[in-house]
Amino acid sequence: MTIDKDALRASIAEQRKLLKNMMRGPMHEIAARCVAAWGQREAMDTILLAALSEIPNCKYLYGLDSSGVQITDNISHEGLLSKDFGRDRSMRPYMQQIKVGQGFMLSDAYISVRAKRPSLTALQTVFDANGKLLGYLGADFDLRDLPLTREVYEEAPSWQQIKGDPAIRTTVFHQTRTDSRMDRHMDEVLGVLEELVLEHGFFHVKLHFSSSRATIWLTDDPFRYRLMDIDMLIDPDICLAYPRRVYPDNALVPAGKIRAILENLRELRFMDDTFYLRSGGLNIFNGMVSLTFSCDGSHYIPWNEFLNKKHAFWASQQTVC
Repeated sequence: MTIDKDALRASIAEQRKLLKNMMRGPMHEIAARCVAAWGQREAMDTILLAALSEIPNCKYLYGLDSSGVQITDNISHEGLLSKDFGRDRSMRPYMQQIKVGQGFMLSDAYISVRAKRPSLTALQTVFDANGKLLGYLGADFDLRDLPLTREVYEEAPSWQQIKGDPAIRTTVFHQTRTDSRMDRHMDEVLGVLEELVLEHGFFHVKLHFSSSRATIWLTDDPFRYRLMDIDMLIDPDICLAYPRRVYPDNALVPAGKIRAILENLRELRFMDDTFYLRSGGLNIFNGMVSLTFSCDGSHYIPWNEFLNKKHAFWASQQTVC
């Protein structure tokens, strides 16, 4: 099973389309004004300085000759920056992407040389009246300044398997599961966790069986995770420390299935002394169960598929690793 990236690519493509539509017109118009002054540094600087505000959120505007060498200063909102005059940009990522005869191009995102931040460059090809290539008009953008819609990308709830560290996988037969404190108090741990999820706003829990701890996230404080050690996990009084919260209507995991999911985690923990669950988690909002086995193989699986898989399915090395 592989990660389906089609939806993510579609989201990126939509953002790029919006940005292209925003930049294409102004870049074409400004390039046309530069033709008569092409190759004259001061005259081009004057034209570009006056035009900079026409390209929303542009950080630097500049001209390049046909070989990719800069023939103007960097035009910025702070004025003219002369240090890049004569700079050879021919090997920069955006220059490698433009094709012969292409009028306008918006580069893929890249890490800028100086700021070390994700950036984009738009290039407009400039021709003279006879169709001869003069060079390029370049415009640099800091990704954080661009007016993206930035709608949240929603990952499809599909089963994903990820291979782990080869060093661990090759030595898995040399290890044996050792009972942890959590293993010895599994009834108490699962009882407390079920109550916290159903009645106290715990929406994401991850059990680290071998180290006898849990990482939890609360609906009341979703941006910070908290650690619970085994003494907390086996003490029902811990429920008194958290306010009562109604189980959320928009959770993808039905409240009545929480206990069954936790019991399945228990079963995978004890299924074999060589291939066993090292950690397991549940997020009720995206409906996914996370599993990491002793061989470092990881699975992210929708809760209903998880419940449908029986012990015999997980008992194979090929499945878990």
